Amino acid sequence: MKPLNVGLIGYGFMGRTHSNAFRKVNNFFDLEYQPVLKAICARDGEKATAFAKKWGYESVETDWRKLIARDDIDLIDIATPNNTHAEIAMAAAKAGKMILCEKPLSMNGPEGEKMVAAIKKAGVPNMVWYNYRRVPAVTLAKQLIDEGKLGRIFHYRAKFLQDWTISKDLPQGGAGLWRLDVKAAGSGVTGDLLAHCIDTAIWLNGSINTVTAMTETFIKERKHTLTGKVQKVGIDDACAFLARFNNGSLATFESTRYARGHKALYTFEINGENASIAWDLHDLHRLQYFDHRDEGRTRGWRSIHVTDPDQPYMKNWWVPGLQIGYEHTFIHQVADFLKSLESTKSAHPDFRDALETQYVCDAVLKSAKTGKWEKVPKLK
Repeated sequence: MKPLNVGLIGYGFMGRTHSNAFRKVNNFFDLEYQPVLKAICARDGEKATAFAKKWGYESVETDWRKLIARDDIDLIDIATPNNTHAEIAMAAAKAGKMILCEKPLSMNGPEGEKMVAAIKKAGVPNMVWYNYRRVPAVTLAKQLIDEGKLGRIFHYRAKFLQDWTISKDLPQGGAGLWRLDVKAAGSGVTGDLLAHCIDTAIWLNGSINTVTAMTETFIKERKHTLTGKVQKVGIDDACAFLARFNNGSLATFESTRYARGHKALYTFEINGENASIAWDLHDLHRLQYFDHRDEGRTRGWRSIHVTDPDQPYMKNWWVPGLQIGYEHTFIHQVADFLKSLESTKSAHPDFRDALETQYVCDAVLKSAKTGKWEKVPKLK
């Protein structure tokens, strides 16, 4: 196998999921390339060194610019707060590095456009970590839709609910809570949670045309971890929006971090003229399917256990009936990216795909301010 030297920037939760994927992908997929954990980069040298030792990275950097300048790095993996994605990605593209970037792509559409332009000019392979596409049950849903099993789509509904920010004593900012700091995150649940829902929806059902939204920040002020001062909270704690897809179907999306009892409840349901499908992250290995063309006496929802070798990705894992989990979606994403390097086909979602999701997020946030229906910009 050909070695592919990886330079990871960021050692938090996403840094762990990515590192796990790089380490395991060749154990389960037959590929021409093998990721080599060449360097980890983070501002805290002591913590970065501990991370490198635990995960098997060969070296440590504390300046991402030095990492990008290294001749022995083939791929830059960006697992840092949202406000750093653009600068790092554009520098990596200019240096001719392959790029994997955490979601959302950017702080907003205009910033994302610059990133897409830099990638296009450099011509480097790229991908954004919208990993829920790689849940086998979700990929099966994509196949059923593309095969026309559902017929004309009428409705799409999705929600992503959490409850971890309800306490008014929770601070904002810093390494652990940057998602609550608008300067680091850009937005709240819209860019963090709904971006996943939007990416999946576009992949399954096509582009979104218009949106109308409402958002709320329930706790208006929080102490900032870095300054110790009580500051205004600029992110959205909750968001709900209606949407129309280009294919004429209607949609509802909802996300909040104030749904007591829910840690990560992500679900979607799609209703078509012939059939419906539904999926739940808490039961991620199952796809619920209803087909109206079944015999009337036995017609009903069926639960498809996605573990057989003829179902997406599963031939690479265990015997039928033994399921896989969240971490495997990242392994699938790395496998698909590495396979794309063996051919002329690009891996998806790439930066351009992720820009479309960013456009929807921007339109949602704009609508929440104007109180009007907003049109989603089209990709150029």
